[in-house]
Amino acid sequence: MNARRLTSTVWAVVLTVLYLFLLAPILIVLVESFDTSSYLRFPPAGFGLDAYRQVFANEAFREGFRVSGITAAATALLAVVTGVPAALALTRLRFRGRAAIEAAFLSPLLVPHIVLGLALLLILAPIPLTDTYVGLILAHLGVTVPYVVRTVSASLVSADPRAEEAARTLGASGLMTFWRITLPAIRPGLLSGGIIAFLLSFDETVISLFVSGQHTVPLPVAVLQYVEYRSDPSVASLSVLLVLLSVVVVVLVERGLGLRRTLRSG
Repeated sequence: MNARRLTSTVWAVVLTVLYLFLLAPILIVLVESFDTSSYLRFPPAGFGLDAYRQVFANEAFREGFRVSGITAAATALLAVVTGVPAALALTRLRFRGRAAIEAAFLSPLLVPHIVLGLALLLILAPIPLTDTYVGLILAHLGVTVPYVVRTVSASLVSADPRAEEAARTLGASGLMTFWRITLPAIRPGLLSGGIIAFLLSFDETVISLFVSGQHTVPLPVAVLQYVEYRSDPSVASLSVLLVLLSVVVVVLVERGLGLRRTLRSG
């Protein structure tokens, strides 16, 4: 009994230290976001909300947030619209070249983003689609669609195809079968894939550096341009706000759409 208790205590200590190590950067940024000094320093010289006021007063941050929000929302929607049919075809159908198409959909996950950014710049610049919303959305689709395909495919694999066959046997059309049977079955994967696509697009930095310009500057690029000449606690405050935004999105989806219950039932 003493040996078990000692082992449990050791594992508890190890896990606590591990979690503290993982959370330490966020905790440091959180503390630094309330610093009242004019430059980044740790420990803070004082505590206040001046850095948060500077974030909301910064025109570049506000415009970057708007650009990133529009781009991420459009990217997530198009990633779902594109990824769901692709996942259905790759999971339900058997055809020649299926493995090659599946590898093509997942290949952006294996290529460094700096290589993708340079390739997209060479493709989009002559059209021209750089420094446009269309160019940003197309560029972000390449790195978000694979996640939607994977999450929806996982839901389809766990779903029972006999329910779809029964619906068609009873006279339901293909569209009705998808709406009443398939869509509820893939709902967890669709929601999780859409959320991942939104957050990845909103936070994408490397590819956005290549395809953005003076008129469409996403928030990550605006932050990089800001810290190139300044280094103050407002950057830490903005980071805290973005972390809170991610948490709020996940909580709202879970509460409003019942994501946890859906995942359990799936």
